[in-house]
Amino acid sequence: MAQRVRASSQHNAENLFMPVQKALRVKPANGKRVVLGDLGNKSTISQAASKVLTSNVCKEKPKPSFAKVKKKCNQLQNTEVKENVIVKQVKEKPLPRFPTSMEVMGRLPSENLCQNFSQMLLNIEDLDAGDVHDANLCCEYVKDVYIHLREIEEKGAVKPMYLEGCQITGNMRTILIEWLVQVHSRFQMMQETMYLTVGIIDRFLQAHPVHKSKLQLVGVTAMLIASKYEEIFSPRIADFSYITDHSCTRAQIREMERCILKVLSFNLSFPIVLHFLRRVAKVGDASTQLYTLAKYLSELSLIDYDMVHYPASQVSAAAFALALKVLDFGEWTPTLQHYTGYTEDHLMPVMKHLAKNVLRVNEGMTKHTIIKTKYASPKQMKISTIPHLKSDSLRTLAESSS
Repeated sequence: MAQRVRASSQHNAENLFMPVQKALRVKPANGKRVVLGDLGNKSTISQAASKVLTSNVCKEKPKPSFAKVKKKCNQLQNTEVKENVIVKQVKEKPLPRFPTSMEVMGRLPSENLCQNFSQMLLNIEDLDAGDVHDANLCCEYVKDVYIHLREIEEKGAVKPMYLEGCQITGNMRTILIEWLVQVHSRFQMMQETMYLTVGIIDRFLQAHPVHKSKLQLVGVTAMLIASKYEEIFSPRIADFSYITDHSCTRAQIREMERCILKVLSFNLSFPIVLHFLRRVAKVGDASTQLYTLAKYLSELSLIDYDMVHYPASQVSAAAFALALKVLDFGEWTPTLQHYTGYTEDHLMPVMKHLAKNVLRVNEGMTKHTIIKTKYASPKQMKISTIPHLKSDSLRTLAESSS
């Protein structure tokens, strides 16, 4: 430490009196510099320089005047006064008061507040608490996901009777969707692809009406887009052209694909019935038969033009509630009401529509029976042929809708 202080003091002295050293440089007596003779820890300052150093160091500094001392004292007093004022302001400032629990709840949105109170009063079980160890179920934010889906479906809702004034009628739409159900089965695609196809068709025709001669082209292209969105291996454009007996060429399908995506602004993330139906089935602890019947009722709504304006969440909840009634598996519980957001009274108009569709298919009042044939297979548990669908309660519910 002493060496460091000594070295630094010597370095400072050299920096301070550098001009003196430059002025008083003395050459060696020989005229030549001895090798490493001038380097080392020895001081290289001459006698003349040392006299200047001693004279500058020993010289006393002039004493400051009385006016300067008084000015300095006033500055110190002003700073002390300011510090005292700041300290007083800090002491006088009241401490922040933490809000109470009721005040915090008052700031929450009314929907979340009602949901929290209903969950406390009705003692609703948290059905996602047991899925903590399964990362695929996303139990931490699954409720937020379904709230977001409900917001999306409100923004992208389909208008009722949107085909009025167009060349395409509701019956044409039904024929197209029935044919697409057969194409969907032929290609063995996922269930989500069929629902997304119908959603694309309705939203495109609502915003961009086309001539009836292009309706099949719209349907095929919508299924192509949906298969790209949902399937792992999507059928090729040539496959869709072949399925139409080449009435829709590959160039026409590509052109219509660009048109549909442009009209929809590439937005294909709207919710479908299956998204909500799986959630309702988990809440209701549904059996395989109950879930399959709810799927059958939901798929019948695809070909019903009068039901295009019902949101997917309401259709799924109504299909599950009607399946509970048909199979006599229970009633619409407060837990189902809490997680779906619908009471049985809200679901009753949709349940009547679904019961009417079942009655028309069973009694031959319509020739559109492709979906009934599809669910009559053993793969679908022959759910469309069960005797419960011919009960008097279902008939009464269907007749009350007209």
